[in-house]
Amino acid sequence: MSDLPRKAVTRTAKLAALPLGFAGRATWGLGKRIGGKSAELVGRELQQRTAEQLFKVLGELKGGAMKFGQAMSVFESALPEDIAGPYRAALTKLQEAAPPMPTRTVHTVLAERLGEDWQDLFLEFEDKPAAAASIGQVHRAVWHDGRQVAVKVQYPGAGEALLSDLNQLSRFARLLGPLIPGMDIKPLIAELRDRVSEELDYGLEAQAQQAHAEEFADDPDVLVPAVVHQREQVLVTEWIDGTPLSEVITDGTPEERDRAGQLLARFLFSGPSRTGLLHADPHPGNFRLVPADGSDGSADRSGWRLGVLDFGTVDRLPDGLPSTIGASLRMTLDGEAEAVYDLLREEGFVKESIELDPDAVLDYLLPIIEPAQVDEFTFSRGWMRSQAARVADPRSPAHQLGKQLNLPPAYLLIHRVTLSTIGVLCQLGATVRLRQELEEWLPGFLPDAEPEPELELDEEEEDSAAGA
Repeated sequence: MSDLPRKAVTRTAKLAALPLGFAGRATWGLGKRIGGKSAELVGRELQQRTAEQLFKVLGELKGGAMKFGQAMSVFESALPEDIAGPYRAALTKLQEAAPPMPTRTVHTVLAERLGEDWQDLFLEFEDKPAAAASIGQVHRAVWHDGRQVAVKVQYPGAGEALLSDLNQLSRFARLLGPLIPGMDIKPLIAELRDRVSEELDYGLEAQAQQAHAEEFADDPDVLVPAVVHQREQVLVTEWIDGTPLSEVITDGTPEERDRAGQLLARFLFSGPSRTGLLHADPHPGNFRLVPADGSDGSADRSGWRLGVLDFGTVDRLPDGLPSTIGASLRMTLDGEAEAVYDLLREEGFVKESIELDPDAVLDYLLPIIEPAQVDEFTFSRGWMRSQAARVADPRSPAHQLGKQLNLPPAYLLIHRVTLSTIGVLCQLGATVRLRQELEEWLPGFLPDAEPEPELELDEEEEDSAAGA
């Protein structure tokens, strides 16, 4: 494969091939049906070919195009099963791998960023990448002090490619929309364009990752690799082994699925509370299920920790998640329609020019927060699809009401991270004690404890207290 395509005309042509390819395959499908194949069989072949081209183009372009593919892949749980099947495998590939950058390019970048003697920093360096993602790829190596490390190298030209791709993809939003029925693709692309440019700054990423590594250093449930070295477009961190969450989704045992789901929910809500940062890229490629160590240092297969990677995109929340989220969630569960409506209006979820029925708003919210109503909840693709269908159906009251709600800019990333995490939980099919995590970590979810009433003392007790 050649270097990352950087010329706008080249990248635009590749992206333009997506909708043109959709049309071409439709013509191919018509020919097959005329030739005697059933519509159902042809439809499945058509979807499979479309998925394969989507992966090929987005994977080769990397940049914003691949980032968009990763964002889409966590929503595949919401797709109807007859559509989801052919796309699932192709989209999931975007979470773990992409066509690699040539070795000569990797060496050039390392020499430019770490110095001509960069190889002296490592006892070993594997030229074949261990993983490739949207704006960089990871190589396994041994640091000069003997530590196993991951070396993340940014693709040359990734910055301009990132923004160019997202601008181009916004033009194709209408054509890409059917991949995720009921979701408006254009705002998703606009949000990605505004937010993921932070990923280009490996210095910011190193700060965010180190803050998490220090906070979770002795945590029995979450493992974050420490930062070893950072210089411009190169980031070196400790290496962690483990089972990628994408493999747990496809082949994991029920116990592994449930444990991964519980830890994912725990990290989502505890991270902002403990670090003031929200990990904002929750697709399965960024998580590992890591065997916990036994007391003798051996692998303890009876438990697992969640290994967390890639802190390129974070939301900075110095006070943790907004208490408004917890308070509105609690009041919704308690059926306090008027109070919920007033709070949503105050925060800008309902614009001043809009008047809604508080009870209708409550009816809209309750099915969505079903996982928080019970002690434990089993997430599933079926449940996700039912929620997506309820909101997407133009005949549904939920659809009509949802169109009138607003999402304040301060909540954009929180909203996307929460939806994406729920999507992963549904892919896992995990049974999770979500309410337990909300009670422990979500500000505002539990009502403030009322102060202990002061005991009134009679005159004799007052005199006794004064004498003491």
